[in-house]
Amino acid sequence: MPEPVASNAPELTVSELSNALKRTIEDRFGFVRLRGEISNYRGPHSSGHAYFCLKDAGARIDAVIWKGVFGRLRVKPEEGLEVIATGKITTFPGKSSYQIIVEAIEPAGVGALMALFEERRRKLAAEGLFDEARKKALPFLPLRVGVITSPTGAVIRDILHRIKDRFPRHVLVWPVRVQGETSAAEVAAAIAGFGALPEDGPLARPHVIIVARGGGSLEDLWSFNEEIVVRAVAASAIPLISAIGHETDWTLIDHAADLRAPTPTGAAEKAVPVRLQLIADVADLSRRHAGAMARLLDRRRSEARALSRALPLPEEILALPRQKLDHAGRRFANAILRAHDHYSLALGRAAQRLARQTPRARMARAGEKLAGLQQRMQRSAVIGRERRAAALNSLGERLINARLSRARAEQERTAAARHRLDVLGPRLLRAVHEKIAARRAELRRLDQLRESLGYKNVLARGFALVRDAEGNPLRLAAAITDGALLDLQFADGHKPAVAGAAPGAPRKTSASRKPSQGSLF
Repeated sequence: MPEPVASNAPELTVSELSNALKRTIEDRFGFVRLRGEISNYRGPHSSGHAYFCLKDAGARIDAVIWKGVFGRLRVKPEEGLEVIATGKITTFPGKSSYQIIVEAIEPAGVGALMALFEERRRKLAAEGLFDEARKKALPFLPLRVGVITSPTGAVIRDILHRIKDRFPRHVLVWPVRVQGETSAAEVAAAIAGFGALPEDGPLARPHVIIVARGGGSLEDLWSFNEEIVVRAVAASAIPLISAIGHETDWTLIDHAADLRAPTPTGAAEKAVPVRLQLIADVADLSRRHAGAMARLLDRRRSEARALSRALPLPEEILALPRQKLDHAGRRFANAILRAHDHYSLALGRAAQRLARQTPRARMARAGEKLAGLQQRMQRSAVIGRERRAAALNSLGERLINARLSRARAEQERTAAARHRLDVLGPRLLRAVHEKIAARRAELRRLDQLRESLGYKNVLARGFALVRDAEGNPLRLAAAITDGALLDLQFADGHKPAVAGAAPGAPRKTSASRKPSQGSLF
């Protein structure tokens, strides 16, 4: 039978190993978001918990939703639904497996509004606007209730009717739009307006505020996700109840409010208690208090009488401790004798062990161990040289094969490049010739256009171009003075001319007339 191998590793029980793995996984993956497809979902268990799997193309993980969390989920699990699950990774020691405890589920295809909703929620949560520590407790019986909602909808009628049935209170209604571009600003202003009212007066400050709206889509409820409304809710000095939409509808003010109600009617129920129930509870508590006091006094009297009869005499109280002291004295003497014998035997055994540990015996054992180590070292040196030689030969062969493969690859790439150059050369020449021909045709077209738009074609139709003595073109008759030298350009050449007076104009005398050089007028 082989002897067991000695080891310094500590022995662990299965429970100790499972707990160690549980702590390691929870510390490393305490909070995660997983994207996957829901599988093996059969609805809530009889206990109220939900069990299923999350899977993708390569793996799967068990998932659990506790009963309390399942009731708060806006998106319920469905078979085959791709979701993003948020929760904690832990282990289940009973099956030696790991699983995720799901705390929230959202569809994997998040739209633009939902993405903006999540981004804004994370931002405001990081600022501490959703912290539970900053939320205020609601008054048990408020004297005045402020309601911020649309005055024309069914919501305000349901709230007023519910408060009247439970415990009639004075209700202040601040009318606002609950949908549209100006809705968020109106709701924020209403919250601040209630807070600015005085404590006393004809229009006093309410003791609790209800912000309510009926159900709708995410776009319809978006006013209550605006940052201005969330900050106004968080800054309100008056306890505030949010009652937006149905129970499955969540907005950002639900996180910032001091209390969230699933419906507007539920908000009215949370704001005031039931008056008749309070009267009945007070009467019942009064009866129970009177009965309890009577029973307590009777029990205390009985206990006092029983205790007075059960008290022993002083001699009886000291008798037992005296007897214990006598027994302890005898046991102490016997213990000293047993200890002397024990230490004597231990000293003898220590002397025997010390004799076996003399320098000569230890040197002999060390010599044997040294000889064994030398033999092992020699064998290891020979085996190491053989392994290194084999490895060196293998590396040489791999290097030669790699060089040959690389040379063949370079030759193939060179041949392919030459072939491509032979193919592209003629194509390049054809493209250059075609480009030159296109540019020449464009140049001829532009020259023809220049000729057609030039003034020489106009001269060919019988017109003349008039210039002054310096060669500048003249466009207006008013710019020409009588007697000025002109140059007339026709289609076939130039002719000089002198400007003269128009017909019917007074002629100059012969004394002042200059020598005539000819005139066309």
